[in-house]
Amino acid sequence: MTDFLLELRSEEIPARMQAGARADLEKLFRKEMKDAGVSVGGITVYSTPRRLALIAKDLPVQTEAVREETKGPATSAPEQALEGFLRKTGLSKDQLEVRDIKGKDTYFAVVEKPGRAVKDVLADAIPAIIRAFPWPKSQRWGAASLSPESLRWVRPLSGIVAILGDELVECAVEGITSGRVTKGHRFHAPGEIKLSGADTYVETLRAAYVLVDHAERQDLIRTKAAEAASAAGLTLVEDEGLVIENAGLTEWPVPLLGRFDEDFLEVPPETIQLTARVNQKYFVCEKDGKLADAFVCTANIAAVDGGEGIVAGNRKVLAARLSDARFFWEQDRKTPLSKQAEKLGRITFHEKLGTVADKVERVARIAFDLANEGIVPGADPALAKKAARLCKADLVTEMVGEFPELQGLMGGYYARAEGLPDAVADAIRDHYKPVGASDDVPTAPVSVAVALADKLDTLRSFFSIDEKPTGSKDPFALRRAALGVIRILTENGLRLSVGTHDLLDFFADRLKVQQKEAGVRHDLIDAVFALGGEDDLVRLLARVHALQAFVQTDDGANLLAGYKRANNILKKEGFAADERIARTGDEDPMENVDDPDMTEVYAQRGRLSYTPEPAEQALMDALAAAAPKAVACVEAEDFAGAMAALASLRAPIDAFFNDVTVNDSDPAKRTERLGLLDRFRAAVHKVADFSRIEG
Repeated sequence: MTDFLLELRSEEIPARMQAGARADLEKLFRKEMKDAGVSVGGITVYSTPRRLALIAKDLPVQTEAVREETKGPATSAPEQALEGFLRKTGLSKDQLEVRDIKGKDTYFAVVEKPGRAVKDVLADAIPAIIRAFPWPKSQRWGAASLSPESLRWVRPLSGIVAILGDELVECAVEGITSGRVTKGHRFHAPGEIKLSGADTYVETLRAAYVLVDHAERQDLIRTKAAEAASAAGLTLVEDEGLVIENAGLTEWPVPLLGRFDEDFLEVPPETIQLTARVNQKYFVCEKDGKLADAFVCTANIAAVDGGEGIVAGNRKVLAARLSDARFFWEQDRKTPLSKQAEKLGRITFHEKLGTVADKVERVARIAFDLANEGIVPGADPALAKKAARLCKADLVTEMVGEFPELQGLMGGYYARAEGLPDAVADAIRDHYKPVGASDDVPTAPVSVAVALADKLDTLRSFFSIDEKPTGSKDPFALRRAALGVIRILTENGLRLSVGTHDLLDFFADRLKVQQKEAGVRHDLIDAVFALGGEDDLVRLLARVHALQAFVQTDDGANLLAGYKRANNILKKEGFAADERIARTGDEDPMENVDDPDMTEVYAQRGRLSYTPEPAEQALMDALAAAAPKAVACVEAEDFAGAMAALASLRAPIDAFFNDVTVNDSDPAKRTERLGLLDRFRAAVHKVADFSRIEG
């Protein structure tokens, strides 16, 4: 067994592509080895801005010989069949074997394939991997680029290192031949470096100021950036995405602390952080929980002056960016949000739904109604309408034009700066929330009303023009809007009819996704939705949670088994609603279950043409008691109580099936007992459709 090193060197690989490139390199390498019958031990893949590297452990020196057997036609088959088999295998007739298969002589082609040197396998695999590499974006270069068949790579490929054990694997791609030579850091070690193999690769590059392990660079940035901030009495604002990006931009990362003019802190802190992060890839710092006038940049060099020159240059660049941000902040505040909102009529929301101004008016009406009707308790209707009419105004500001990520947030700042009520400013700031599963849900009444109204309008509007998500496509983010509505309603305990049937089905699907992550079974949601008429998500979830708790108990599991047995019997016998109506005149056997007279009727033995058996009468009595109690509990939204009422049917239904013959030879008994099971099924359906429950 021996180890293999592959390094593919190029110009700068974008940081955002490096994680995917590492995964693709390993995937392609494993495929090539599997297809060639080469077993592989562990694989480690590294990336820097200028190279992808793979180390494969414990490769064999030689592949094993393979014996391949292919069954052919019978010897008695037509000559054409034999000719076709010979063409397929590339053999002659005298090279075939004849074997007895179930008394019939049959031709077999047997080919012995000798093992190959893994070095030769790799020589074929490397060019194949390079040509098949699925870069999100790639380019051709040089004279060869005139041909559409020429090599494509993320940036011009400049070198290939391929060493198996201590032997060079010779191969070539588009004139680039493999070798043992790589290059170190562009400034610290720009010359050629000869590599001996996989076991010394990482340390050889480290000596040349290249930390080839991306994880090591990330750890270094994470640690040293925090230390630089701490040494200045500050706290680094953690940003894992920025750690990964800086590691993808450097081969020898050196975090350095710099300062900017304290006057810039008058600009909203999110603006400063976004400016530093997006434009310059800088971390920001805090002091006592507030943004500080400091940043941490990541140099790609160990400067002889300790980084003073690098920091000074970065300070100037950041100052220019922050000056722009301050200018936008000052200019935007000169125009009230109400005036900014007038410009929304120039922006098309959707060709069938009008402008953004039209959407804002719809949102304002919904927000007003949610507050005015008490659906969002404590929300002032006038403030809700005002906040809704201004919630999109920052879309036309200079700051949001530069940083779209700040929409909503900047509107809140501008509202507060012009003296609007805090409830209005907060509602504008938070009306997009929650944006994702980890985002906070608004809780302030006016904020809740506006955030809910915005998402409800989006859903209702696009459903009204039949623009619904299909498959993986969701161009208007309607799934995210639905999840936002679900979270706002459930986490604030709001009672609201969510909309039309198709929209309700859409919410049901989103609810399954959300609740599955919370450990709730999708079939239980189906069991409650199947009853129909339930469009209050808070009430629905309360029923689902009670149902889940119930089916996990012995009583619940046994009642479910009894229900399924009863349902199967009724289906087999064709005992459906039509037969029930013809027999009793009642469309729903439990419709009058809470009527004392009807309860008495169901309980009377005298109504039957025979004397019921003890277990049969016990089930009648249990239904007479449990059914009205379950109905009353459901109406009172005491779903745990409804489940408890159903639990009382567990023993009687078990005894009924043990002691009573349903399909009795007496037609009267058979009909009455099927009717009893139908009443049992109907009683259960008042709580949930147990036929939808799995298990």
